[in-house]
Parts: sequence; C-alpha cells; structure tokens
Amino acid sequence: MNNGELIEPLRAFVAEREWQQFHTSGNLAKSISIEAAELVELYQWDSDPDEARLKEELADVLTYCLLLADRHNFNVSKIVLQKLEQTKAKYPVEKAKGESVKHDRLSSREAAF
Repeated sequence: MNNGELIEPLRAFVAEREWQQFHTSGNLAKSISIEAAELVELYQWDSDPDEARLKEELADVLTYCLLLADRHNFNVSKIVLQKLEQTKAKYPVEKAKGESVKHDRLSSREAAF
C-alpha cells in the first residue's frame, strides 16, 4: 500500500470537517503522544489487552503519524526505510543479536562467538 491509499481518505475526512486549521505540526505531534499514551494504557494492568481496543489505539497513533508526515510532504515508506538503514548501522547483527541494550552499550560488550 502506498502513501496515497492511506492519506487520501484521511485528507478527505479532515477536509469535510474543515479541521486542517487545527492540524499544525505541533498539534499533530501532541496528538501522537496522547494517542500513544492511550495505547500504552492498554498494557498498564493487562499484558494481553482486548484486541479490538488495541487496533483502535494503534490506528489512532498511525493516523496522526500519517497526517504529520503528509503535512511535511514526507514519503512515509522512504523515511522509514532511511531510518532503518541508520538503525542497522547502530545495531549490527554481530553485536546486537539477542541483546536489548542501547547501541552505545553494544560496543563495550564482548561479541559472543
């Protein structure tokens, strides 16, 4: 699925309600954080939350992320893949496999070969 398949219905939804005026970069970023907190809240007391609620909260987070990317004319696929390449460099397989430490702590660890 490309950006257009997701963003066009979102743009139409926003335009029909004349909400573009409220979708500043700052407001969208705040909304991402708020919705992410609601997503995390599902796990506050339950390690296996209701799947329907999980889908709803995840969709909210993704929606605001897409709207923010669209506001800046970012190609979502491109920026995600670019970031993946940066992350691969920070976490080379030979050092990071099976580890859950931040990249700056990987170099101080001995490789387990």
